[in-house]
Amino acid sequence: MATVDVTVMGAGVFGLSVAYACARRGAQVRVIDLHGVAAGASGGVVGALAPHVPENWNDKKAFQFDSLIMAADFWRDVAECAGHDTGYARTGRLQPLADEHAVALARARSDGAATLWQGKARWQVVPAGDAPWMPPSPTGLVVHDTLSALIHPRRATQALAAAIIALGGEIAAAGPAAGQVVWATGWAGMAELGGNGVKGQAALLQYDAAGQPQLFADALHIIPHGDGTVAVGSTSEREFTDPTATDAALDDVIARAVAAFPVLAEAPVVARWAGVRPRSRSRAPVLGAHPQRPGQFIANGGFKIGFGMAPKVGEVMADLLLDGQDRIPDGFRP
Repeated sequence: MATVDVTVMGAGVFGLSVAYACARRGAQVRVIDLHGVAAGASGGVVGALAPHVPENWNDKKAFQFDSLIMAADFWRDVAECAGHDTGYARTGRLQPLADEHAVALARARSDGAATLWQGKARWQVVPAGDAPWMPPSPTGLVVHDTLSALIHPRRATQALAAAIIALGGEIAAAGPAAGQVVWATGWAGMAELGGNGVKGQAALLQYDAAGQPQLFADALHIIPHGDGTVAVGSTSEREFTDPTATDAALDDVIARAVAAFPVLAEAPVVARWAGVRPRSRSRAPVLGAHPQRPGQFIANGGFKIGFGMAPKVGEVMADLLLDGQDRIPDGFRP
């Protein structure tokens, strides 16, 4: 391999997206991860690319909006470069509305989306109807947003890795760090900076609803992947002993998903997953100069929105590493 321009420590979605964005610009990249591609939280099953609500706008919400708008082109290019599918689809999201207060709030947010989402997506209150893939709603109304998308996390990260290699990059379990060095080491890296890890448990059910909108009910994401499975999750566990074990907490998630959406009642569970997501103290991603490693960089803290943020994280980090152009929001700096 030619002289390495960028070394990324960590092969989760942030690390891979940074490496891919740099490789697309002609940089020689190396990704190092002892445990392999997406061995941590990025190897999950849910893949909800869902926006923050369109109100109380701030840099974090604006960054995520830009990234979600970029996502279709980003993941299409990854798939073409890698030669296989990422599972990305912008199919929108449905959310049942429990009472009149929720309806009023949703309608106010619809007005906010009309401005804040720049005509690129809609947030609407619509009748629930009686279609098979429609969540029961006490008010008979649901929120339908057209910004939400979904992705298959494992396929997407494997495609990113394959695309990096196709562009002349390297993915290795070990090796020297050369050139610009970026640390994207998940929850262990966040813990070094005073953040923490939050465990999540999720499941895959065998039910074919490919092409349907994702659902959000009872604080759960219900995601119909294109391969004939539906993902449900997840827990948010601040305290845990085994980061990869599933238990009764996941049984509760599955039961709540079925209660919120009874069409899943007979769907068999085909996979159970648990992992730990990196959470910064601010809950925002942490990007820029590494505070503990002079001359090096960090891209971490995706927490529950890592896949949704990844396209723009890759872009702004490539700007910084290759061009010295700093477009990172102040709230994301270490």
